[in-house]
Amino acid sequence: MRRYFLLCMFPVLLVLISCNNGPAGQTGKTGATVTAPARPRETPSSDLGITGTDLLTQMVARYYDVKNALVASKAPQADSAARQLAVTAGVFRRFLDTDTANGESLKPFCDTILLSGRALATLTDESCERQRLVFGTISGALFRLVKLAGLKHSGIYREYCPMAFNEKGAYWLSDITEIKNPYFGKKMLECGEVTDTL
Repeated sequence: MRRYFLLCMFPVLLVLISCNNGPAGQTGKTGATVTAPARPRETPSSDLGITGTDLLTQMVARYYDVKNALVASKAPQADSAARQLAVTAGVFRRFLDTDTANGESLKPFCDTILLSGRALATLTDESCERQRLVFGTISGALFRLVKLAGLKHSGIYREYCPMAFNEKGAYWLSDITEIKNPYFGKKMLECGEVTDTL
């Protein structure tokens, strides 16, 4: 009897399973929505080849660590992240020494990031205000660097706050379109707009 029951239930189970596995966005008899898997993001590329692009994207990732620490107004984390950014910029700078096609045009911006990262890491400022000044310099240099290197498919958004630095305004880079302002932190977290996409 048990075997007969299992044989009868098998087709029923197949029907139920197939109802919930239709095309993406359709609902089965149970009402559950089935979604398609996320489309894989394109691999970042640049004029620097695979190695140079990898090093550049690592530097951008370290930059985001600094930005996120300033958004949270956590000075010790910003110091630590800036040290890592400087180390990564140093590795990228050594790569640029070997890149005869692009190295000379990119070195000044890389040097600015390297030296400013070191400077930011040495600042003792619990309010993060002095760190934010240096961060503005790093942001400008990194934007020019990624533009000149032709970095594509990296999901970088350039964002702008007109109120930063006594209404002189300042830019920063982000990996999200949602505004998280590193120049004000919680005081004016959502002040700003996306101005460019790379």
